[in-house]
Formats: sequence, structure tokens, C-alpha cells
Amino acid sequence: MEDTFNNLATYGYIGLFLYSLGGGFVALVAAGVLSYMGKMDITTSIAIAFVANALGDVLLFWITRYQKGMMMESLKKHRRKLALSHILMKKHGDWVIVIQKFIYGLKTMIPIAIALTKYDFKKFVFINIFASAIWALSFGLGSYYSGEMLSNVAIYINNNKWIAPLILVILGSLTWFYLTQATKKKPKDPLK
Repeated sequence: MEDTFNNLATYGYIGLFLYSLGGGFVALVAAGVLSYMGKMDITTSIAIAFVANALGDVLLFWITRYQKGMMMESLKKHRRKLALSHILMKKHGDWVIVIQKFIYGLKTMIPIAIALTKYDFKKFVFINIFASAIWALSFGLGSYYSGEMLSNVAIYINNNKWIAPLILVILGSLTWFYLTQATKKKPKDPLK
């Protein structure tokens, strides 16, 4: 366990940046715990995660806006998630940019869905920067101040190796179930 923490502390900032480009709340939580343990700096970790997260969504938006053909080809299997993203955007407006930072499974779809509309790029960048700051501060500081509890949980899971796969299966199943239900075709009402 100590070797894992040493490797994370050594390569943590690079890994945190790369992982935060696509979401990265797990890396930010790990950085918060390592900061609590004195192996990383919480301010640097939050700043790196913030910049990478904001940059990742802006790049997704930009690539989708200017490379629609390529993106639509790769999104054929995700049309229902894309439709759900459009519905969420119509229902919640600009707030969906903030909310999507905290919803696993839709995090990458929302910027893509927004880029396919005529949404203003500058407005997206501004709201996305604000949302990334909220995301980085909440997960970074939350994990830092919960560092003792989270490190005890990590040690417990390390000592009971069967728990980690079980947690992953449960989280994956719940995410799959939610996305399946949210994107399921609704039966047509025969009375309409």
C-alpha cells in the first residue's frame, strides 16, 4: 500500500492532469487524501484538476463543433444518451453545464450535445470554467477534509481484496441501469 501512495505522490500531478481531462473525480479524491497525508499539495492538486477539467470539456466542445462528421460517426452507439443530454439541456438550461460535472456517464455527452446546437462557444467556456471551479473545490476540499476516513477505507479495501471488484460492479450496474432507464423508449399512449 505504501508503494502505491509513493508512486501516486511521485507521478500524481501528471496523472491527475491527464485523468481530469475526462472527468477525473477519483484522481482528485486520491490527490485530496494524499494531500491530507502530506504527500501532495492540496492547492496544487485542486488547481491542476480545475485547469484540466475545464480544458477537457472545452476541447470536447470545440472538436465536436468543428469535426461533426467524425464525432457523429463515433457516437452512433450513443444516440440515446445524446438525446437525453439534449433533453436535459432544454429542461435545465445553462445549469446542465454545472450539473454534468457531477453525473458520471453523462459528463462527456453534455459538452458534445451542446456543441451540436448553436450554443455560444464563449458562453460555454465561461460557464464551464465556473462549473470546473465548483467541481474541483468540492471534490478536492471534501476529500482533503475526509482524508483520515478515506485512507482508513482504502486500507480496509486493500486488506479485503474482494470488496473493490464488488464496489465496481455495483457502481457500474447502477450507472448502466440509470442510463438504460433514462434513455428507454417510452411506449406510445394509444389514446393520443
